[in-house]
Amino acid sequence: MSVTLLARGLTKTYQDGERRVPVLKGVDLTVEPGQLVAVVGPSGSGKSTLLHLLGALDRPDAGTVEIDGRPLAGLSGGQLASFRNRTIGFVFQFHQLLPDFTALENVMLPGRIAGLPPRAVLDRAQGLLAEVGLDERLDHFPGELSGGERQRVALCRALALSPPLLLADEPTGNLDPVSGDQVFALLLEMQARHHTTAVLVTHNPSIAERCGLVQRLEGGVLHREAPHDRAAGTLEG
Repeated sequence: MSVTLLARGLTKTYQDGERRVPVLKGVDLTVEPGQLVAVVGPSGSGKSTLLHLLGALDRPDAGTVEIDGRPLAGLSGGQLASFRNRTIGFVFQFHQLLPDFTALENVMLPGRIAGLPPRAVLDRAQGLLAEVGLDERLDHFPGELSGGERQRVALCRALALSPPLLLADEPTGNLDPVSGDQVFALLLEMQARHHTTAVLVTHNPSIAERCGLVQRLEGGVLHREAPHDRAAGTLEG
């Protein structure tokens, strides 16, 4: 299952002491169903801020975000939380797994929060972990897993409720090159297999160029990255 993601005129300003710092200055973005879009740009350019707005973790000062034609601005706090839980999967640079829960329990958590039947939640979690080669690590805690294994668990947790939209913020940024490439290959494979619409923030040019579309965020505005620019290695910031 996949959705269309539409953002129009997103602006966001933060207060830094007495100074107001504009981060996003009218960002437009369209992601078609099943498409994988990479967002690149210099550090501090607002890539994570944009992802948080797209995922309804924060609200824009102005502009709109729509998922399959449904505006997020009109949803109450409770409605937004429920919508996020069932519609959006998040993967972060630092896995954000609960340290006192096993790999299996971490992946089961979204289903338990959603109140789904326990057997279905268990079967789904076991199936996802098997897909990423962790069927022998179900009862291990995050502290007993490698960095790459923890990110694989985080990816499974993000996909636990079969969300039509996946948002990933530097999912390989905290990993060594080999582990990072393995995790990204799995993300690509599972995104395609589950027909998920996805937006990925990354500093890694080799990862960005493997996505269907690359957008550069700079000066608070999003621009489509031309293929020849990517070949020239201008993705890093």
